[in-house]
Amino acid sequence: MQHIPSRRTFVSPNVHHRRVSTPALPGTHATPAKIPCFRPSIGEDEIEAVVDVLRSGWLTTGPRAREFEEKFAAYMGEGVQAVAVNSATAGLHLAAEACGIGPGDEVLVPTLTFTASASVIRYLGAEVVLVDVDENTHCIDLEQAERLLTPRCKAIIPVHFAGFPCDMTQVLAFARLHGLKVIEDAAHAMPARRDGRLVGSWESDACVFSFYACKPITTGEGGMIVTRNGDIAERARVMRTHGLNRDAFDRFSKIGGSWAYDVVAPGFKYNLTDVAAAIGVVQLSRANVLQASRQAAAERYLKRLTGLPLDCPARPPAGSLHAWHMFPIRIHQNARANRDDLIAGLTAKGIGTSVHYRPLHEMTYWRERYRCERSDFPVASRYFEGAVTLPLFPGMTNAEVNRVVDAICSILG
Repeated sequence: MQHIPSRRTFVSPNVHHRRVSTPALPGTHATPAKIPCFRPSIGEDEIEAVVDVLRSGWLTTGPRAREFEEKFAAYMGEGVQAVAVNSATAGLHLAAEACGIGPGDEVLVPTLTFTASASVIRYLGAEVVLVDVDENTHCIDLEQAERLLTPRCKAIIPVHFAGFPCDMTQVLAFARLHGLKVIEDAAHAMPARRDGRLVGSWESDACVFSFYACKPITTGEGGMIVTRNGDIAERARVMRTHGLNRDAFDRFSKIGGSWAYDVVAPGFKYNLTDVAAAIGVVQLSRANVLQASRQAAAERYLKRLTGLPLDCPARPPAGSLHAWHMFPIRIHQNARANRDDLIAGLTAKGIGTSVHYRPLHEMTYWRERYRCERSDFPVASRYFEGAVTLPLFPGMTNAEVNRVVDAICSILG
């Protein structure tokens, strides 16, 4: 059973919390605390921000959501607009809709991703073209993508897998060459950089971040679309709230005429609440600190796992920054234990794990719709056979990393 912080227990990389435990009785052994696969980092500033919203009398999309959008856009840099939504899935859907994707179109999506990256394309009646990933980075394989192109292909969705920043120079050049829209799935990538530039600041048509509970910064549930295209931003704003030409805060915060709005399209219900946005404003101010804490744990993993029969995540190239959202490893086929044995062994030792991801081409819906064969995606298929995601979160201590690695050594050694 995972450790879940109580309402008065909050984890921060800036604060060392002393765990108080009952001394073991003579002749017994204390059970070590469990290490979850992820532990959120929420402090008093986030709590106070939420309380302020609860006392304000305005809970849904309003001034705090606008503040979050403005500060997020400023963080990304000049010329970027930000549109807050209730999930990255919603953001990807709105971005694809605003790019004009619809029936008859095809969109390139890497098979090694969460299903939402592809599902949003089916929402719009378009077809997904699944693509294998690069052996080293696990980002989309542009060489295979080029072989799979057809005249119907309209867009590409590069996924910054586990927080590793895709080579956006190559992705954008590929897209320009073939006349494709670019919608970045940056659910894992806050605040990753490539070639010195933040993910989200490039010239993609849109880039979408996730603020789900385990993401690099969180609002519990939530997401953000960023774009340099004013038309895409405006369309997303309209479509996130039923296709209304005025949002709720605008309608109800002004005297008179609150009823006067129009429906300009059959939109969705994808807006972010002020309660969630209040958490996001604080988390955004801590983004670099949270990343540094994750990176410190990741660097310790990379050092201590050297020499074991497994592959670690790739380091980013010079001038780039890994978000270190996750630490996925791949167990070699010749290891003493396979992936499932390792997960079972770590679970028995009180260490949480996960698997990111079972590739889409092995999921029933995608496999059957597109008649996928494992041999069509050799890199992703081979990765999945040995994939295990190790614990990684802000505030993870050296002792916790060492305990995970020691357990792995005892199972695989």
